[in-house]
Amino acid sequence: MTRIVAIDTASEFGSIALAEEGRVLEEVLLHSPDGFAHLLFPHLERLLKRHQWRWEQVTGFAAGAGPGSFTGVRVGLAAAKGLAEASGALAAAISNLQAMASFGAAALRAPFFDARRGEIYGALYDDHLEPLGPEVVAKFSVWQASLPAGAELLTPDPAPFGVRATVTPRALAGAIALLAFDRLEDPARLDANYVRRSDAELHWREPGA
Repeated sequence: MTRIVAIDTASEFGSIALAEEGRVLEEVLLHSPDGFAHLLFPHLERLLKRHQWRWEQVTGFAAGAGPGSFTGVRVGLAAAKGLAEASGALAAAISNLQAMASFGAAALRAPFFDARRGEIYGALYDDHLEPLGPEVVAKFSVWQASLPAGAELLTPDPAPFGVRATVTPRALAGAIALLAFDRLEDPARLDANYVRRSDAELHWREPGA
């Protein structure tokens, strides 16, 4: 029996979920603008207890790999890695944009969300959730103009962009869990999907430059 615990802390609207044999048993939305490090494990403990799961019964741990908050992505990935290593389980890192695309219905799906600084994170997927190009950070108008005709826009909040779009849920852990079933691997191989460089990298200069 394959059991997956999924964690998404890539934005202030995080979530956790349990999935078993390709079915989401429960998903919990966690809203925490000041981060998740202090509340993630208590919520996970309560979720497992409700379903009478023990840590050693979990097959794999999945995490939202971003894009999103640098700190948030790191918290989720570190939790998934640590729990997997401690329990001898496998793990998976799933793109948040790909998880959003799973809520679409069209042959071409273009998930996006606000990346701040006047930009969005965006991508294009087909209906098998295969990427048709790299995930990007860009001005919304520039990115939208690059999309093929008929691509379905998906976003949690279309209002600021003045477009019609499929509204995706804030809670993505359930979708992340379902995508993880055939992608479980050695937790040491998990990596983040930041897309945008961190502020530290953007402002870093060579000494004497």
